[in-house]
Amino acid sequence: MIKKGFLPLLLLLIAFQGIQAQQDAQYTQYMFNTISVNPAYAGSRGQLSIAGLYRSQWAGLDGAPKTQTLSLNSPIRNSKVGYGVSIVNDNLGDGVVQETYFDAVVSYTIDVSQVGKLSFGLKAGGNLLNLDFTGLQNFDNEIVSGDNIENKFSPNFGVGVYYHTDKFYAGFSAPNLLATSHFDNSKTDANSVSFLSKDRINFYLITGYVFDLNSHVKFKPALLMKAVGGAPLQADVSASFLFNEKFSMGAAYRWDAAVSALAGFQITDQFMLGLAYDKETTELGNTRFNDGSFEVFLRFELVRAYQRLVSPRFF
Repeated sequence: MIKKGFLPLLLLLIAFQGIQAQQDAQYTQYMFNTISVNPAYAGSRGQLSIAGLYRSQWAGLDGAPKTQTLSLNSPIRNSKVGYGVSIVNDNLGDGVVQETYFDAVVSYTIDVSQVGKLSFGLKAGGNLLNLDFTGLQNFDNEIVSGDNIENKFSPNFGVGVYYHTDKFYAGFSAPNLLATSHFDNSKTDANSVSFLSKDRINFYLITGYVFDLNSHVKFKPALLMKAVGGAPLQADVSASFLFNEKFSMGAAYRWDAAVSALAGFQITDQFMLGLAYDKETTELGNTRFNDGSFEVFLRFELVRAYQRLVSPRFF
């Protein structure tokens, strides 16, 4: 049995020593949270859009990651410019590691055809890192020593392009271009943690299409691919059905990592609710401590003239 006190240390080592495999925050409902990976998405829906997402990863594991995001984006009236801001909070080990990201984005859109628009986006921001070594324990239930980190700020910036029509979208982006070293403890004591964590550039490709099966049902496949140096290519494939533009349900597969179930509810013209559940297909998913991962997504849009929305409810 894994000792409860050791789990935060184990998860910390997974997060930092294995950081090549997953560095940016991971979302199952990426098709509704595109601005988190591509700044060119800002303003593409044609209205003020405010979205929040909560993700509980590996529920049941003591100290497992939890992520909260809040974003706002909108076009600037009578211009080709869009803007947005976002806050992402990552918590690991029940407060042992906490990172908060603050980002501001701007986009510029041009018409490339009668139905197609191409947007270019820039992102500027940074993150605050807090690390509390007193929350870590080793196998002998002893405190792992180290110098705590409090509000260490690391700047960053990113770029992206995003093309969309009423039925199709595709984007390519690198949301964080600067390689940041998080911390480096060089202590030699047996109870000390000594390793260096450095972010690598994550490249994202996102695409999807909306098929009209009949007047009441639409089919929405989507794909997100992520590439980062030193790690295998990651691919998320999803497919959902939208009924009467009100209710959607579907499934997703994260290559060699997880299978997912998704559901969405367009409560009103302004409010949308999304739910997702992931089941790990790795060895970690076969443990009795892991109950899977959960996501809740809520979006509000200031819809004054509904017909002006760019592909309302679709992406």
